[in-house]
Amino acid sequence: MQLKYTECPRDSWQGLDKFIPTPQKIAYIQKLIDAGFKDIDMGSFVSPKAVPQLADTEEVLAELKPKKDTNLLAIIANLRGLERALKAKNLKSVGYPFSVNERFQKQNTNKSLVQSWDIVKEMKESSQGELELIVYISMGFGNPYNDAWKPVDTARMVGRLRDLEITKIALADTVGTANAEILESVLKEIEEPQDLGLHLHAKPNNWQEPIEKARAYSISWFEGAFAGIGGCPFADDDLVGNLPTEVLLPFLAKNFDIAIQKDNLQDLADKAAEIALNYS
Repeated sequence: MQLKYTECPRDSWQGLDKFIPTPQKIAYIQKLIDAGFKDIDMGSFVSPKAVPQLADTEEVLAELKPKKDTNLLAIIANLRGLERALKAKNLKSVGYPFSVNERFQKQNTNKSLVQSWDIVKEMKESSQGELELIVYISMGFGNPYNDAWKPVDTARMVGRLRDLEITKIALADTVGTANAEILESVLKEIEEPQDLGLHLHAKPNNWQEPIEKARAYSISWFEGAFAGIGGCPFADDDLVGNLPTEVLLPFLAKNFDIAIQKDNLQDLADKAAEIALNYS
């Protein structure tokens, strides 16, 4: 079975306090490309006031040298971001964070859920034939606000997106709550869960059981970041981060053929950790 694996330096970098010089970003992402990573979440087209770390996304994209099959992705939060993305060089995909939870959607995109459905419809129409639209269902496994949530809420959102003929959908564990039990409670409510992606967050050494449960549902699209750096500030737990690519990929290699230079994984993890240390 073919693995779709998205490496997410954007998620690693967006919360760092100090600005990473643009040439360093370019050099690091180019290393990922050269190592064989096809899918890379590399930046975002949001307000520089909201995420100053990623204000240079256009410049980074313009200087990269992707391979023919490289899929560079940037996050967008509104139609203005999509307009910028459509003009960017080397970009193939955009990701829209769409929360199950009303409160988080307003915090993250400054839009209500009702407004966001209209935005998603227009994004699909405007990006068609130009960029692939991926919708990330954030707070897909619960929220930290004690707001009401049930697994069927996430399942219904998947169904509604599919009704709009949006085929690229990933469930995002925004705050690191998706243990194996919760993950299964969501996946069993969804028809054809094997078509979904998973962007999970977890504490170190606490990710294997959810991944094994996802494999039981034939999930083959996973996302992570070297050294486990990143995650969501709303997790309220410094130990909750992205799934660590350098250990996750060898784990997935038990089930998938992985066309990535495995001998480079630790070097890339060390470089990711160095960047985070220098600019945090």
